[in-house]
Amino acid sequence: MRPPPTEEVHAMRRRWLMLALGTAAQTAACAFVYGIPYLAAELRDSGHLSLPRIGLLIACPTVGLVAALVAWGALADRHGERIVIATGLGGAGALLAVTAAVTAAGGGTVALGALLFLAGAAAASVYSASGRLVMGWFTARERGLAMGIRQTSTPLGMGVAALTMPPLAAAYGIGGAFGFLATVCALIAAAVAVLAADPARPEAAGAAGAAAEPATNPYRGSSTLWRIHGAGALLVVPQFTAGAFALVLLVDTRGWTAVDAGRLIAVAQVLGAASRIAAGRWSDRVGSRLLPMRQLAVVTAAVVAVAAFTAAFPSPLTAAALVLSVGITASTNGLSFTATAERAGPAWSGRALGVHNTGQNFTAAVVPPLSAAAISATGYWPALAAAAAVACGAAMVVPVDSPRRRAVVSSVP
Repeated sequence: MRPPPTEEVHAMRRRWLMLALGTAAQTAACAFVYGIPYLAAELRDSGHLSLPRIGLLIACPTVGLVAALVAWGALADRHGERIVIATGLGGAGALLAVTAAVTAAGGGTVALGALLFLAGAAAASVYSASGRLVMGWFTARERGLAMGIRQTSTPLGMGVAALTMPPLAAAYGIGGAFGFLATVCALIAAAVAVLAADPARPEAAGAAGAAAEPATNPYRGSSTLWRIHGAGALLVVPQFTAGAFALVLLVDTRGWTAVDAGRLIAVAQVLGAASRIAAGRWSDRVGSRLLPMRQLAVVTAAVVAVAAFTAAFPSPLTAAALVLSVGITASTNGLSFTATAERAGPAWSGRALGVHNTGQNFTAAVVPPLSAAAISATGYWPALAAAAAVACGAAMVVPVDSPRRRAVVSSVP
């Protein structure tokens, strides 16, 4: 007969349950917010929309997200993560159900854009609070891996969307695709409401926690957080240039069907999820989030430059280069989030993550329409080449960790 689990085992199980809930909530939100590109072919064919107009629709959820991120982060700092995630994700599910009904009834582009904006604003709760939930339950030596796993939610959500949106839209129309997203968001919101538990608040963390995590305004007297925010936002450019238009690039230049291209992009998103986990584990081992982030930014620039070359001269290598680009451009996201939360401390992490998310998602909102306009004017390869240049700039913006700071990250329990 096995002995009953110890208190340490119970604590470990609870930590991993919180990680699973935070990751699931973020995956559902990402499947919606970043899933619209995978409806691009259906929107173009059924609605007779131009690529720039589709780019504006793709941006609507992200614009809503940006508008609400800091407010949701402040609510998470004040009231806790569970209620914020459950309320926001549940609201997003309800709005997506309305979107499905309006779309099925033949609603116009303006109505669709407005509903996507509101649903994105509701989903912002997950972006601001799920990171706090994970950071609060894991120690410094586990956070890189834990946040790397949590940040797999973006490529996993995009992978779910790539795999499901084209066939659902083909079979049931765009309204059917939104109905699926509404159901997923509602179910996970209910799970969070029932099962999630907020980590200890800063006031209860004790003197040791207060010493390790600053309670004063982390933006005063240092540019480090702003540089992390800036580098994270710049690295969104190659990620969303490759991710948003890889499907239509394969359709236009290689003659693939939208369903087949979606399946390949889903594979690429799995690679992106794996790259985030590996990057997080690497950062735990070296005691730094910023050193791997800078090196991966350089790798991103090189890989996207290769994708630009294969887009200029289409061949069977084009698909492989796009898969690698979509996977590698996702690798740095968890590092920038972990660095932001650690520098801000528990009393400020909700707001700091809100600011970080605002910069990243503002960039994500403007990249699709700008890239779509550039692609329409000049073709796919110049847009990818520009994205590679931006990744080079991001590598220079990432701040340098001092040896003392690396020692702190490695030693704090």
